[in-house]
Amino acid sequence: MDLKPLSFNSGLERYEKQAEDLLAALRGRDAKAIDVFRRHPRFLDKKIPWLSTNPSDEEVVAAGLALPDARLAVARLHDFRDWPALVQFVEAVTRDGSPVARFEAAVEAVIDGDIATLSSMLREDPALVRARSKRVTHFDPPVHRATLLHYVAANGVEGYRQRTPANAVEVAKMLLDGGAEVDALADLYGQGCTTMSLLVSSCHPAEAGLQIPLAHLLLDYGASIEGDGSGKWSSPLMTALAFGYTKTAEALAERGGRTDSLPAAAGLGRLDEARRLLRSADAEARHKAMALAAQHGHGDVVKLLLDAGEDPNRYNPEGNHAHSTPLHQAVYAGHVDVVRLLVEGGARLDVKDTVYHSTPLGWATYCKQTEIEKYLRSLDEGRRVGRE
Repeated sequence: MDLKPLSFNSGLERYEKQAEDLLAALRGRDAKAIDVFRRHPRFLDKKIPWLSTNPSDEEVVAAGLALPDARLAVARLHDFRDWPALVQFVEAVTRDGSPVARFEAAVEAVIDGDIATLSSMLREDPALVRARSKRVTHFDPPVHRATLLHYVAANGVEGYRQRTPANAVEVAKMLLDGGAEVDALADLYGQGCTTMSLLVSSCHPAEAGLQIPLAHLLLDYGASIEGDGSGKWSSPLMTALAFGYTKTAEALAERGGRTDSLPAAAGLGRLDEARRLLRSADAEARHKAMALAAQHGHGDVVKLLLDAGEDPNRYNPEGNHAHSTPLHQAVYAGHVDVVRLLVEGGARLDVKDTVYHSTPLGWATYCKQTEIEKYLRSLDEGRRVGRE
């Protein structure tokens, strides 16, 4: 079966039909239905609630799943916390004159790049530009309260609504001209997030080639270059570096983003600045600098930090892929020279990440980093021979 999210204004009977069809497909051992149920809360990791334990087909089929489970799976497909939350939403969105329906329709116009519809809606109801989502999700926290502008960032909100139309800059400008609060906070990823912080960590605008133009637009309309909000991803420049968007970080630096810290210098590959800042940097700054230098492939900075005694085997700090080591991230990004440098500097090959429980070699295999895989495998084989 091909289970797709329904239109926001669908009646409850359509969701109910999806649940019934999904359960029937499961009992018919349909591969796609089984895959949907793999993401059912019953099969999620107890410590990492978004991670499936990847049960086998037989385990899913034999689990005795019933209609309530199918309803929950359908609710989660639409990113609701559970079936009652979906029912509550349907009742609100289908009510005559519903403000929830107006907001949801405006969201669709934003993510579709439907300028004509969005313009008409804002003229009829100017307050929409500051309205917020009332959906009850399975995120942290459950009600993210995103504005229309947050949806432009294509990050943190409902997964199936994360997309960047070709005219996203025009959409954002229309919202800002209409009075959107440029640094309004939404409650996502367990912290307060601005549109900017979501934007510079989002793959969708980056892949569309619009991450930097959108960042410039937000800054032109007064977005804080140092960031508002709370948590580990409040600084736009450091957030861009944490998520691997070097050019975006450089653009933010050109607009006045602070680069006078060791982690910033390391992530941007500024060796002379890193050398100068290293003298006064504390242990936390050195730790983050190693993570960013390895992730971005700045071998000269990695060597500087190794020579200064930085341990390549520590897991990266919070906010910088803390489930992995510098070696894992260098492997993921395909930085062959940095991988060699880290290994020669003492990085262990048997350290597993804490999410997927895989070694750097496992990452190289999964990410199809053929040259790195060959190199790491040769080291493994060499050490095995040496022990025999």
